[in-house]
Amino acid sequence: MTKTVNIYPLTIFSLLLIGTIAGCGVARQARQATNLANCEFRIRAVEQVNLAGVMIQDIKSVNDLNFGDVARIMGGLASPVFPLSLQVDLEGHNPNAGDAGLNRLEWILFIDDIQMTSGIVDQPFTIPAKSTLNIPVQVGVDLKQVLSGKSSGAMLNFCMNLAGVGNKPTRFKIKLKPTVIIAGTALVYPGFITVNTEFSGK
Repeated sequence: MTKTVNIYPLTIFSLLLIGTIAGCGVARQARQATNLANCEFRIRAVEQVNLAGVMIQDIKSVNDLNFGDVARIMGGLASPVFPLSLQVDLEGHNPNAGDAGLNRLEWILFIDDIQMTSGIVDQPFTIPAKSTLNIPVQVGVDLKQVLSGKSSGAMLNFCMNLAGVGNKPTRFKIKLKPTVIIAGTALVYPGFITVNTEFSGK
């Protein structure tokens, strides 16, 4: 059975000592968890933006939409559900001399400071030493629910800004909470890490 605790340095240090006694496998997991604390994440790209079945990522103006595209988008606006899907490409940078690893990653996505949706990347992955790793996050959201109370025109403006057609660029932000499992204990990062579009350069 996996026990869950907050991921404090003292807990990791204790597990490192246990790992040294218990075996190399646990010690390696503990070292990777320690290295994770020094890693940075950024949003490298947002792609595969699909609105009501229409790929809108490469649209430069409304003239790029054909009649069928317009019909699908307007139909989405009129329907009970207005689906938006996209892929957020996270990039993790590991400056350590050793690998960094984690077992799962909780995330919350914000667009223009509006909380859109949340989810979990429920799989382990390793960020190699002195390297970066791309972590694709698949996002699906019902804009009718998220933008409840907004007019159809406001929703359409939101979508056009998302496609890059509007007057102001769309701001993406994602918050992350990593979890690592060491010797059957799930260590959860306290709070969420706010991810920017660039590394800080540390």
